[in-house]
Amino acid sequence: MPSLTVIEAPSILGLRPSGVEDLPTALIQAGLLDQLGLTSSDTHTRVDAPPYYPRRDEETGILNAAAIAHFSADLADAVGDALDHDLFPLVLGGDCTILLGNLLALRRRGGRYGRYGLLFLDGHTDFYQPSAEPNGEAASMELALATGRGPSLLSDLEGRGPLVREENVVAFAFRDAAESAQAGMQPLPQTLHAIDLDAVRAWGAEAAAHRALGLLGTAYWIHLDADVLNDDVMPAVDYRLPGGLTWQELEDVLHTALSDERALGLDLTIFNPHLDPDGTLAARLTECLSRALTARGGQER
Repeated sequence: MPSLTVIEAPSILGLRPSGVEDLPTALIQAGLLDQLGLTSSDTHTRVDAPPYYPRRDEETGILNAAAIAHFSADLADAVGDALDHDLFPLVLGGDCTILLGNLLALRRRGGRYGRYGLLFLDGHTDFYQPSAEPNGEAASMELALATGRGPSLLSDLEGRGPLVREENVVAFAFRDAAESAQAGMQPLPQTLHAIDLDAVRAWGAEAAAHRALGLLGTAYWIHLDADVLNDDVMPAVDYRLPGGLTWQELEDVLHTALSDERALGLDLTIFNPHLDPDGTLAARLTECLSRALTARGGQER
């Protein structure tokens, strides 16, 4: 399996400067590199975002739309360089719009990965259109944008949109269906595979993960939003929602997904260390990640 590399992507352009920009620092201080057997000198890259501007773009209705497009290209450069050197990128956000740069790196490489897919682990489906997103935050739209919906500035990056085919996407363990419908979010397309939290519970986390992997393409990216976890065990997120996966369920899902040689990379978003003043949650999240990532080498947990 490819060696692991860490890329910091602390963008808050699609959200607000709430604290998620300090996610990479918090996990590294909690010992992530040490637990993964990495050193900062040769396995650690940082991609900084342009300045945040707190007003919606008049043309797109989205905060920092042009800056997100610029940052996505820069992040795609870093992720693509890792892939070209046969490395597995662990990308630490930031808000959920970092997904666009990660997928852009795959899209730039044309047929190298075939019809690659996306395993989307998130408490929310993030399929809003700008008219339905009250704050203009692209972090509530990234799955829609990645599948080619929304203003072309972000849905057709570099003229390469969509960044992933909707039929190669699995939205997994989300629990916001009632909330998003009430808010007027556009519905998920029928060809996009939806395995909500109730389905995960009905099948069991590991079995549900295996079902999801069977729906993905010849290779896939993994997107992990910390709010997929149960709100009782992970309250350090900006948009809280009751319910969610247990730590063990998340670890089972990640271990299953990362054990598959088709996995190309993983990003982590939305954990807010400002809401974790004693560092307890950062330590637990670091442990979960490091334990799951051992699956890439076929190691036992």
